[in-house]
Amino acid sequence: MLTVALPKGALLKDSVARFAAAGLDFSAITDKDNRQLMLPSACGRARALLVRNGDVPVYVAYGQAQLGVVGYDVLLEQQRTVAQLLDLGFGGCRMAVAVKESSPYRRAADLPAHCRVASKFTHSARAFFDQLDLPVELIHLTGSVELGPLTGISEAIVDLVATGRTLRDNGLIAIEDLFHSTARLIGNPLALRLDSGELRDLVQAMNEGGATP
Repeated sequence: MLTVALPKGALLKDSVARFAAAGLDFSAITDKDNRQLMLPSACGRARALLVRNGDVPVYVAYGQAQLGVVGYDVLLEQQRTVAQLLDLGFGGCRMAVAVKESSPYRRAADLPAHCRVASKFTHSARAFFDQLDLPVELIHLTGSVELGPLTGISEAIVDLVATGRTLRDNGLIAIEDLFHSTARLIGNPLALRLDSGELRDLVQAMNEGGATP
């Protein structure tokens, strides 16, 4: 049976809609009264795993799910061995460097060498600052990284920005983008190599916005 890893949270509704358009109805998983983490599709030929966004690449990489939907930011951060199949286009946001509004820094390159930068995305942040040839001390935080500059634990943060409201409400501004992130359809490489056509047809249907035959 085909298994699909779907992300909890902001990407779930659009993920379910894209699979529904391709012929797999997982809408029961979005029911507010649902407590099941593994549900069959309406047609019974596939099942969905409801997991955290950051766990989607893990289930796909290890083969417990043949397909999954995850943010591009997570893919870059984790560097899992998965195949990127489609840019699904929804869930758009950007990874950005942000500082206090009162800060004199207006570009990432303006930051002083060896300054502290707080982030949940330390791999992506490290790669970015290495490209700038700017040595920084990265501090890994798992939530509310906006507190970094406010408390003085860091001069800047690297975090996802959608509307920018959280930054504004906390007196921060984004000064430079690392990359743009959207939801991606990913696949298990071995499952794709052994595919008899089911996965290929589903991916094509999702790309074209139609249902599989």
